[in-house]
Amino acid sequence: MKTKFIFLSILCSGILLMTSSCSKYLNTVPGGLLVEDSIFSSLTNTNAYLAQIYANVPDEFNQRFAPSGYAGPWTPASDEANNYEQPAVSTGNAMNQSTWDVNIGGTYWVNFYKPVRTATDFISKIDGANPVEVSDFLKAHFKGEARALRAIFYFWMLRLYGPVPILPNVIPANASGDAILYARTPFDSCVSYITGQLDSAYNEIESVSNSSHPGDQPISIGSNVEYGRITSGVCKAYIEQTLMLAASPLFNGNTDYAGLKNPDGTQLIPQQYDVTKWKKAADAAKAFIDEFVPNTYGLYTETGSDSFTNAYNSCRDVITNDWNKEWVWGYSNGSTGTYEYDMTPKLVGEDPSVQKGGGFLSANQSMVDAFFTSNGRTITDPLSGYQSSGFSNFQAPYDVQQRSTYNPWTNREPRFYVDITYNNSYWLDQGSSSSQVLVNYELHGNSGRLQSTTDVSSTGYNVRKNLTVSHNNRSWPYIRLAQIYLDYSEALNEYDPGNPDILKYLNLIRQRAGIPIYGNGASDISIPPSQDSMRLAIWHERQVELAFEQVRYFDLRRWKIAPQTMGADVYGMNMFGDGDAFYQKTLEQRRRFLPRDYLWPIPNNEILKDKLLVQNPGW
Repeated sequence: MKTKFIFLSILCSGILLMTSSCSKYLNTVPGGLLVEDSIFSSLTNTNAYLAQIYANVPDEFNQRFAPSGYAGPWTPASDEANNYEQPAVSTGNAMNQSTWDVNIGGTYWVNFYKPVRTATDFISKIDGANPVEVSDFLKAHFKGEARALRAIFYFWMLRLYGPVPILPNVIPANASGDAILYARTPFDSCVSYITGQLDSAYNEIESVSNSSHPGDQPISIGSNVEYGRITSGVCKAYIEQTLMLAASPLFNGNTDYAGLKNPDGTQLIPQQYDVTKWKKAADAAKAFIDEFVPNTYGLYTETGSDSFTNAYNSCRDVITNDWNKEWVWGYSNGSTGTYEYDMTPKLVGEDPSVQKGGGFLSANQSMVDAFFTSNGRTITDPLSGYQSSGFSNFQAPYDVQQRSTYNPWTNREPRFYVDITYNNSYWLDQGSSSSQVLVNYELHGNSGRLQSTTDVSSTGYNVRKNLTVSHNNRSWPYIRLAQIYLDYSEALNEYDPGNPDILKYLNLIRQRAGIPIYGNGASDISIPPSQDSMRLAIWHERQVELAFEQVRYFDLRRWKIAPQTMGADVYGMNMFGDGDAFYQKTLEQRRRFLPRDYLWPIPNNEILKDKLLVQNPGW
């Protein structure tokens, strides 16, 4: 019999976050080649093999170099921001111009199917692990983790490529011929498989829960609590996420894909709209809320004497305070250096103690304009008080004094100041500078175009959200409770417009953000009067609340509004002007979004190898 070896290589990526140091955990992990039979002979080897599945979970702090670290270019590829001055390294730029080719998605296809195979192998063998080393509790929990991870990787592929081949069993290494040819699984069957697997994983994790190992809390191995591992809450959250995708216009009766069929004629994307899919999504979101809120998860809030500052601190720290009560799942202990460099202006000439960067993750004007005013209204609302020109003395919530500020940036809601760095704003990291450090994007400013041809904002704004002064490695939230609340409101509005829960959960988000709610009170905003207007209100709230969190790219596609949004031209300030000339709305980038761009291309080499695998339309 041929002896099988498996190579175990665990990087200090922090996929499993330890309360003790990463190096201490890694000292327990074997390196090199292991005989297959020895993997499940010890807890150390078993845990290491499970970690191989986690190793392909994306580190979104690497998005500029996507697919490095399995990150995606989701922020600059959406209408939120751009890396326009970094064309050589930003995958998002090719997507913005629809010049990407059929092989660009190959890394995600390969890197997501790899852990799928590892998870399937792990699930098939974990029950035979050495009972002396691996308890029944850990066997069940580990199996649930592997099963859920496999389902989540399939979900990530589903939202990129549409229907993908589901491989429930390990393909033998020596398989050949028709045994290695697989057609794409119809979309609804993919959804059923993913949600079914997540439900099974939930039961496997929850069935072994007790007071020492609650299934909705991070698992403990020895003395280490390892955040970032799958919990029962994660399973339920991704059931809801998958059902939201299935209910959305891109995949729910989309006749644009009438011709997308397997070679045997099997229709891959359902052609009849089914409103009950929204009910399934809403029910899944409500089931999550009923089970886990408020005992396990809750909206993150901070308190103090000033309500505006409280809202600012809450909306800022919910992202930067690792594993607070709002986080459902995330990537643990990511390396923030690249991402923070992208957001930090160049700040030429400032004190050496001040952190400096490239500043080319540039917020688009459309995103800047999306934030509400401090009275909770859109900037186009005549009652908003928005001023489109001129200057006023204004003190931002992070500033130490009032300073002359362009009126469009004054009296905006707290999330605006959390998310956007604008001209003449007080910089977060003052270092030990003896004078105040202000960001200046004007032509001759410390972060203007004369300072660099590439390390510069293209719009006169930088993304600010998820930036800290400490610059320490930290975690990235994949999904938090606020998104589930907004999912619930959206799904309810689509199948049961007028349901009071729509407004209830939408208003919980606005309330935490420190802006007036929709209602009938004296300071309330009028309730959107129709299903269509409520839909737009929910979409708008998602745009602002979840900005720069890798959500909007997928929202715009599943709503089928990408040509009008991701395909729209990008505007900003005039980066070639000083003084008043800078404050002119200026075209920065032409974009286009073609119908083919809704679904990613399956790698061409995969199409050539598998006669049953059909390509997505337009590629």
